[in-house]
Amino acid sequence: MGVRGLSVRNAFEYLIASAGESPDKTAFSEKAGSVSFRGLLERAESAGTALLDMGCRRGSPVAVLCERSVDAVCAFMAALAAGCYYVPLDKKMPEKRLAGILERLSPAAVLCDGDGVSGVPAVPVSALYGHEARPGALSALRGGVLDCDPAYMIFTSGSTGAPKGILIPHRALIDFVEWMAPACGIGREDKMGNQAPFYFDLSVKDLWLTVKCGASAHIIPAGCFMFPKLLVDELNAQGVTTLIWATSAFSMTAASGVFEKHVPETVRKVILGGEALRARDLNIWRRAIPGAQFINLYGPTEVTVDCTYYIVDREFADGEPIPIGRPCENMDVLLLDGGLRPVPAGEPGEICVRGTGLALGYFGEPERTRASFIQNPLNPNWPDILYRTGDLARLGEDGLLYFSSRADGQIKHLGYRIELGEIETALGAVEGVTAAACFYDEDAGRIVCAYEGPATPESITRQLRSSLPRYMLPNIFKQYDAMPRNRNGKLDRPALRRDHENDKAGKL
Repeated sequence: MGVRGLSVRNAFEYLIASAGESPDKTAFSEKAGSVSFRGLLERAESAGTALLDMGCRRGSPVAVLCERSVDAVCAFMAALAAGCYYVPLDKKMPEKRLAGILERLSPAAVLCDGDGVSGVPAVPVSALYGHEARPGALSALRGGVLDCDPAYMIFTSGSTGAPKGILIPHRALIDFVEWMAPACGIGREDKMGNQAPFYFDLSVKDLWLTVKCGASAHIIPAGCFMFPKLLVDELNAQGVTTLIWATSAFSMTAASGVFEKHVPETVRKVILGGEALRARDLNIWRRAIPGAQFINLYGPTEVTVDCTYYIVDREFADGEPIPIGRPCENMDVLLLDGGLRPVPAGEPGEICVRGTGLALGYFGEPERTRASFIQNPLNPNWPDILYRTGDLARLGEDGLLYFSSRADGQIKHLGYRIELGEIETALGAVEGVTAAACFYDEDAGRIVCAYEGPATPESITRQLRSSLPRYMLPNIFKQYDAMPRNRNGKLDRPALRRDHENDKAGKL
């Protein structure tokens, strides 16, 4: 099937191969239209040539300020066609934050969709499609791009509040999709239902599995996720076979009750990541589409999307933890204690990752890079880099990894060491709780539970008593109609803490 596997040095070669094998097949579609693989290649080469004529040079960043759209995909491919790397940004982020990122990045070009962005000089990528392409010049330029050079960069929130730009090289991206396609059974007959924003690393799987495999991807309108029946109707109307979704979207759909009357009829594979998977939500989906395969993935952006996986192969009770599984191919996971020593089996340790999938580091931040990407303490003999995730996991008796919590999610309460993630897992089985998060109020010495759903604190405590010891029961409850979430759909834990502090201040 054309150029594949170890012969690929630049991810753009995947598009060239798929355009040659299936030129007229729809690659990406949305409500406003679609593009074939040949059309995508032609647009990429025209816009890529325009970038050259605008002064872009090999190895430069190209910022992309687009909604989830076909134009956004074309912009990414145009940047790669020109030997650059692409940087997807959320065009709706606060102006001050966006301006700060663009100032640090100093991109060679800023591409946008038709609407543009107020106050940001940008070129609509669609205006470049008519530019005369020079494929030979582009190919010669890409010939100087090494597989260790960046393919894309994603900005994520940092613990200090300053965004981190995470650089992913071609070889890490290629290594990942070469593993994931066969491991998860993705082929050219699949049709992805894209949910994740393109500035969220989860979308890398939709995008690059489609291009690598010659599959198709449909960009699901954002509004569908507000109305679950419309969402299911869209999946069925488009014949979507594969969902690669954030766990939060999966959970909200499960909690909506839509499956009582409407089910995704064509979906046969559901791949999840981004947050801990709750067994109760998994069970709702499995009952709705019993013939489908479910896969739980784990990994931060710094390891090229994922580093462990678990293909669900048994039944789980509602409150039972779901494994994050085993390391992906060509990845190694070490569980280390605070002194960077291996922990005994069954004990929680920080997930530290080594392998080809590691990012190049943080853009323009060598000190932050050195703090997170460290020399393997178990190997003093040659450079061997580990990424410290800050997440805790344990190795189960079944040989599988189980996520525990963030490293800062481990607390000492009433003399006991407690993983807040364990409480959150137990909350996943509580009737009347559709989402929950816990944190520790150190000043008050209290465990705080923020939750959605009709359950009362009394009923939650009563149900938790069957699965947790008394010292692990939350002491303070805050009920939300809708818990705060960031633009990636994840629970906004800092916002939950701020709400709690405001509540405390209001009682003084």
